[in-house]
Amino acid sequence: MLNSFSNSMSRRHFLSHMALGSATAMGATQFLSHLQANAAEVKGNQKACILIWLGGGAPTIDMWDLKPHSKNGGEFKPISTKGDLQISEHLPEIAKVMDKLSVVRSMSTREADHARGSYYMHSAWVPNPTVVHPTFGSVVSYEVGSKRKDLQIPAFVSIGGGSMSPGFLGMAHAPFVVDRQGKIQNANSGSVDAQRLNQRLSMLGAIESNFIKSDRGDAGQAHKEVYEKAVNLMTSPQMKAFDIKDETPETKQMYGNHDFGNSLLMARRLVEQGVPFIEVQFPGGWDLHNDVFTTLENTNLPRLDTGIAGLTRDLDQRGMLNDVTIVCMGEFGRTPRINQNVGRDHWATSWSLLVGGGGLKGGQAIGATDEDGIRIISESYLPGDVWATVAHALRIPLNTVHTSKNGRPIALAGGGQPIKGLIS
Repeated sequence: MLNSFSNSMSRRHFLSHMALGSATAMGATQFLSHLQANAAEVKGNQKACILIWLGGGAPTIDMWDLKPHSKNGGEFKPISTKGDLQISEHLPEIAKVMDKLSVVRSMSTREADHARGSYYMHSAWVPNPTVVHPTFGSVVSYEVGSKRKDLQIPAFVSIGGGSMSPGFLGMAHAPFVVDRQGKIQNANSGSVDAQRLNQRLSMLGAIESNFIKSDRGDAGQAHKEVYEKAVNLMTSPQMKAFDIKDETPETKQMYGNHDFGNSLLMARRLVEQGVPFIEVQFPGGWDLHNDVFTTLENTNLPRLDTGIAGLTRDLDQRGMLNDVTIVCMGEFGRTPRINQNVGRDHWATSWSLLVGGGGLKGGQAIGATDEDGIRIISESYLPGDVWATVAHALRIPLNTVHTSKNGRPIALAGGGQPIKGLIS
């Protein structure tokens, strides 16, 4: 159950006998005409969430909640921002847009293991052997994406790596995984011409009919939905959203013109097509048990800084920021104490995350830790509170209850409540 990154809707589940090499070919003029024809619908579909996943657990004490007067404070200094809070000196571009973003400094979660923490932060539930809870992107796909009838591509996309399992919501709501170039990897088949594509569709159609006739209960319907989505993927002009090559050099530079920034730019394009949930995996990782300050200063923070700042500016300039919620977090934080290898270890007791857009209040720090970053001295928050805040922004009713395969009622966001300080 905990190895749920393998449960993403990758080619193994979704396109194991297909290739999409020629599926997205379309002239620019035709594509622009399609966008214009659907402009009103796309505008109405802009409510979305972009999750920036810092896999490995980021040292948020060096990013969002610095302690310069403590022995735990480390090497970095805080700087003022456009909001009413300070953040790391190595996040200067984010500091300039901090009036539109907020930091929750009092996350207190009990799972300091990578797999368990990832499950908890994605689903709002601790792992349980009797049920596999859906990652929240799958919940959004089920609650929001299924209502967007003009959306021909998956409602939950994960860029740069897999997310977590759709659980009892089924594979139709699993994350659709693409690499940082927007490509679906299928090493066993290259591009296919139209004739071979039609032959494969005919063959798969016959297989699909036989599968449904075999009376396999829910599996038959889930298989049918996956099949239909595969066909849509091979024929939809909306697949153009995965290709950022038509973006201007100025726009790419706004995002930093690097792999992480390009992933966020792709996420913005997907939102414009009506995709309600996109998860972007930060490349590399944050499991910094060694040389934490060198890695942050030279590698991780510069990319994070330009990428998030660029996304925030771009959404704001396009009038989309109030509709798109940005969440940046990992599975936990890292220890206030600096270890003997000049690193920080796993720490779930008191840590921070970044959130903004979606009509939420920006420019503030929610919650607080003590002068050493060890103890929370305000109200603390759980993953369910974060996802309840996102649900509020996406207009998903907070009293929504799902039912697991064994008939167990599952409250939305683990029964969490929106973080009051963020609600306008």
